[in-house]
Amino acid sequence: MSRIGRLPIVIPDGVEIKIDEKNLVTVKGPKGQLQEQINKDMKLTVEENTLTVERPTNNKVHRSLHGLSRTLINNMMVGVTKGYEKKLLINGVGYRAAKQGNKLAMTLGFSHPVEMIDPEGITTEVPNQNEIIVKGINKQLVGNYAAKIRSWREPEPYKGKGIKYENEVIRRKEGKAGK
Repeated sequence: MSRIGRLPIVIPDGVEIKIDEKNLVTVKGPKGQLQEQINKDMKLTVEENTLTVERPTNNKVHRSLHGLSRTLINNMMVGVTKGYEKKLLINGVGYRAAKQGNKLAMTLGFSHPVEMIDPEGITTEVPNQNEIIVKGINKQLVGNYAAKIRSWREPEPYKGKGIKYENEVIRRKEGKAGK
C-alpha cells in the first residue's frame, strides 16, 4: 500500500469539495476555487470531513497513481486555505526588481529591462529591490512562474550572481586563482 496514498485527507472548515462521476474534483475555499481531473480508476470517498483515495488493483500504474492523486487533492486543499508562496533573492551588482502594476520589471545586466506580466491567479510582491515573492493558490503555477523568473539569470558558481530561491544553496567554485 502506498504510504502517501493511504493517508486520509482532512477537509478543513470552510472548504467545500465536489466530486463528479468522472472524478473531476472541485475544491472551494476562502482563497478561491481549484479543479483537477483525477484518473477515473481511482476511487474517491468523502466521509464526514475526511477524503480517502483508494486504488482498484495492485498493478504498477494504479500504485503510482494512488499517491499522486492523493497529493494533488491535498495540494488543492492547502492552496484554497493557506495558499502557496515562493521567495526569490536577487544577487549581483546592479541587479534589481520593481513592481509596476501587474508587471514585474527586473534589471539583470541585459541592455534592456526584463518585464514579465503576472499570469492569472498569481501575484508577485517586491518588498525590497533584491527580493521577489510569488504567491497563489495553485502550487504548480506558483512553482512554474518562479522557475520562469529564475531562468532569466540562474545563479552562477563563481560569484553567486543571479536569481536564486531563498533556501537554495549554490555550490561555489574557486576560479583560476585557486591552485
